[in-house]
Amino acid sequence: MAVAMTISAPAGTNVTNHAEWKGGRPAGLPGAVTARVETAFVYQPDADSAWAYSHHPSLAWFKGRWLAIWSNGRTNEDDRGQRVLLSTSKDFLHWTEPRPLAVPDRDGTGGERVLTAAGFHEPDGTLVAYFGNYGFRKETTHLQAVTTTDGDRWSEPIEIGLPVNPNHGPQRTASGRLIISGNISFPWTDDPAGLTGWRMTGIHPASLDFTIKDDPSSFHDVATMQGWPSGLCEGSFFQTDDRVLHMLLRSTGRPHDGRLWLSESRDDGATWSAPAPTAFSDTNAKFHFGRLPDGRFFYVGNPVGGGRIPLVLSLSRDGASFDRHFILGATPYEKRKAGTHKGGHYGYPHTLVRDGFLHVIVSRQKEAVEVLRVALSELRDEGRR
Repeated sequence: MAVAMTISAPAGTNVTNHAEWKGGRPAGLPGAVTARVETAFVYQPDADSAWAYSHHPSLAWFKGRWLAIWSNGRTNEDDRGQRVLLSTSKDFLHWTEPRPLAVPDRDGTGGERVLTAAGFHEPDGTLVAYFGNYGFRKETTHLQAVTTTDGDRWSEPIEIGLPVNPNHGPQRTASGRLIISGNISFPWTDDPAGLTGWRMTGIHPASLDFTIKDDPSSFHDVATMQGWPSGLCEGSFFQTDDRVLHMLLRSTGRPHDGRLWLSESRDDGATWSAPAPTAFSDTNAKFHFGRLPDGRFFYVGNPVGGGRIPLVLSLSRDGASFDRHFILGATPYEKRKAGTHKGGHYGYPHTLVRDGFLHVIVSRQKEAVEVLRVALSELRDEGRR
């Protein structure tokens, strides 16, 4: 297990989306326009469904089809028996009836464990789907994966060797290294398959080098140990042309500061700077960063408003000033079945750029799963920085 080291606060904390603030809260985005977007539901349970919780969705394109996975539970968030569902589509708009990709086993007391979908990775000719596996109280967290060469037949679960429940699947850096965006850990490997050789690093204290786990709650303990005013979690990173990695982090806690935080790496993810707040607004929600074919950086998330609505795409030419904003979704979703922690009209986006479109998958009130796509030709650059 690698030593987790941090250096001084990142230079890139001037990252901003130029949000308008009122009463200490992000209230609007200057010049935001509504984009023309196609949408389709992947999964939408009715009020009588035995499986009415859906969250943590991710997209992949493999062997001529779209694949979507997400966490699927009976009623409540991260409750016993939560599984991972899979649905496929040939055209992005019509999706197959979902089927279980992974189901939890039982712990020593006979209780069902919990699985959380954690994204995809595609080495040559193989697709890997990851999921976290932990007990009801987040104990014995570990990362597992299944693989396929055709999208239909999947392997038995493979142990990855990480005590981590990832936020997004592995992402390549310019060197080819793979990095997982977690909460307070950002494991890396130089194995192209993404199955072996993972080493832990991140923003946790050095005293936890050999005992750290990264589950859906342990980041609060790390925040207390580090003296941060908020829990930092659910990272997503992009890499600028100078090879610097910029890991943005959700800040969660009360009171909420309304901003993303930032940690940076200048050694290809081996070490990370101490996190610091940015001027990029946030409403205590998950997000996803990436890069368009024309070189612009993008963010998809919920930077203003409430209830995780609207869903916004923001663009930047330099990775610092995100000043072009598009509303991708602003239609409320009516929840059909109650459950603990169920909410958020456009939650936990994951994105994929392909065939001239930016594709997005979201959960709707942590109940349904929806996909959206916007043509890249709609995202005209008006020369702003």
